[in-house]
Amino acid sequence: MNHATILIVDDNLTNLQVLLDFLHKAGFETLVAQNGEGALRQVQYARPDIILLDVMMPGLDGFETCRRLKERRGTQDIPVIFMTALSDVVNKVKGFDVGGVDYITKPFEHEEVLARVNMHLTIRTLQQELEEKNTLLEEKNRQLLELNASKDKFFSIIAHDLKSPFSALLGLTRAITEDGITFSQDEIHSVMQALQASTENLYALLENLLSWSRIQSGMFPYHPCHAELQEIIQENVTLFHLNAEQKHISLKNNVEPGIMVYADLDMVHTIMRNLLSNALKFTKTGGTIQIFARQNEQFVEVAVSDTGIGMTEEDVLKLFRIDVKYRNKGTEGEEGTGLGLILCQELIEKNGGKIWVESKAGQGSTFRFTLGT
Repeated sequence: MNHATILIVDDNLTNLQVLLDFLHKAGFETLVAQNGEGALRQVQYARPDIILLDVMMPGLDGFETCRRLKERRGTQDIPVIFMTALSDVVNKVKGFDVGGVDYITKPFEHEEVLARVNMHLTIRTLQQELEEKNTLLEEKNRQLLELNASKDKFFSIIAHDLKSPFSALLGLTRAITEDGITFSQDEIHSVMQALQASTENLYALLENLLSWSRIQSGMFPYHPCHAELQEIIQENVTLFHLNAEQKHISLKNNVEPGIMVYADLDMVHTIMRNLLSNALKFTKTGGTIQIFARQNEQFVEVAVSDTGIGMTEEDVLKLFRIDVKYRNKGTEGEEGTGLGLILCQELIEKNGGKIWVESKAGQGSTFRFTLGT
């Protein structure tokens, strides 16, 4: 069954009836107009897939009707096949000049009409598909350009951030080399602490950058499995236990045993390390960091909640974006890598989840993310 719609425009009722009969039998939907003015009115309400247009009609002839159809944005792409008893070259050329795609000479041969109609319907379908693909390609190209622009800006930010810890390292090592002999034990201890902090910050940045780069190139292995969430969380709590003690922060794992997740364990550990590192960085001495989890049939929601400095609504909107530089020093001047949350988002999405944050300035933050079960 052919579902295409054909508009037949002819002032000769006999011709109309002949065309209607065999086009209906061929499975086409048909519309009818007996003059050019009627055809122009008809296409305002119903858009045919193709138009069979008689040339010799009272009032607007076929050539003028076609010209007006091609001037209208909504009808200019509809194929027009002229129907004419005229067989001279001049009229055929004129038909093509005003926008017609083909012509049929009266009296009609049914097979010829069907062949020409089907051919031009096929061409139009292919043209529409090509236009859709071109539109999709243009959109993809626009998205790619935007992504590349964002990544270029992101890499410029990272390049700038790499300079800070390297500058600190160079300055500290130069101070030890040039003036270390005159340092007191307290001064040496202070320099070594600063050296360690700068080294740790640089290592964290490079580790996250390498992980993010591997994800972008498709080289980050993804091996999901079922695992107990409470054990994963506890490993990371233990890892940061000493850091929490140094700032007198209470770090609590409130995840109940028995909650299972289906995810890549290395990725989940990386996510938790970054979220706990951020929470410790932005929580003041004596504060609290807690990890919770709740499970339903579709997913497990994990929450890392702190009593830290929090963020404004404006700052929250800057998170998880590689084209925006958001920096905020920790409560003891700790420097951030700026890449941790972006990496978390990439890894969580890789595992089929999502991440978001709830925060208020001065009242702490809660980062939530989901994993499959």
